Amino acid sequence: MSDQHAAAPTRREALTAAGTAAALGLTGCSDLVNGSASERHTGTRSQPYSVTIPPAGEVTFESVPEIWVAENASWADMGVALGVGKPSAVVLTGEYRTWPYDDIPGLSTSKDGITSLWQDGITRERFYDIDAGVHFIDPNYMTNLIPNWNREDVDNVSQNVAPLCGNTSFSTYSWHDSYPYLSLYEATEKVAQVFQRTARFDALRTLHDDTIAAIQDRLPPERDRPEIALLSPGSTEPEQFYPYRLGDRTAYKHWRDLGVRDALAGSDIRSFTSDRGSIDYEPLLDIDPEVLMFYTDRYRTASDFRDTYLSFMREHSTASRLSAVQTGDVYPAGGMYQGPILNLSKTERAATQLFPDEFDRSEELFDRQRVADIVNGDTDP
Repeated sequence: MSDQHAAAPTRREALTAAGTAAALGLTGCSDLVNGSASERHTGTRSQPYSVTIPPAGEVTFESVPEIWVAENASWADMGVALGVGKPSAVVLTGEYRTWPYDDIPGLSTSKDGITSLWQDGITRERFYDIDAGVHFIDPNYMTNLIPNWNREDVDNVSQNVAPLCGNTSFSTYSWHDSYPYLSLYEATEKVAQVFQRTARFDALRTLHDDTIAAIQDRLPPERDRPEIALLSPGSTEPEQFYPYRLGDRTAYKHWRDLGVRDALAGSDIRSFTSDRGSIDYEPLLDIDPEVLMFYTDRYRTASDFRDTYLSFMREHSTASRLSAVQTGDVYPAGGMYQGPILNLSKTERAATQLFPDEFDRSEELFDRQRVADIVNGDTDP
């Protein structure tokens, strides 16, 4: 990769100069980015502050970032939920499913202005062009999963543009063993600290805890909760699937909160995230899951999903023998990524899919207006 930017003044040097100017009263700061008075950093905005985010460690900011980048929809949604707005870039915009925002007053589902970092690969130059103040990207994600990236590339961008300080906690990777995974709300709290939005974070966490508790109070006994198989179909007319095992990472939080069981537990079927394997219908017939949940290539409405996948499987000589296909218990699982808003939406949809006797499909299980109020800075109970 080119080092053409390496000799330029570093972003940290530029931010230090800006902070000095602000301290002398030569510059102002944006309330939109900096948040309400109750969320402001102790002292003046020009004072540096630090946030510790594994694996990057302690990261120092000279001022609150205005331009930011997210590894995926999980981190992007954290910023949206905290009222920062959408990021300037994510690795793949196609994996950022914003349709749940349509339910929240004042939020837009548009991804206009969000850049895909991945364009036949990712270059250092793209980071320089975006010129963000923070990248919520795990540095080990870059060195392990992005071709042609090494530690020198990460250090170059971190030192000359802005730190790479995310944590890939939506799934399990072998290189993550040396530092802790962050739960959804642990990660959101880090984002809140970076953007100085701690009052909004506290309000979001309270809303989440109250919502999940209310849903769990209505769930049937554990023995009556279904076993589900999480699968990614190989095509819209699937003959093979990529299996996922229910785990303790953020991708599976809503399933854990609903207390459902993994239909693949006890089998020798490994998760696609670790082995990149696939299965056909025969292993599924041996297990015969009560419910099939599909991770699909894009968002589909319930009717489009059934017309695409369930209709094909009901006509398939082998798939039609599956109990879930016969009962119609085949549903979209949505994407794997989730921040506070996406998690509330996923939990609500999964509850109404899996427990129709307890939850009506049209019932709203979380307060949309309360989410909008928090996004806009109204954190009063």
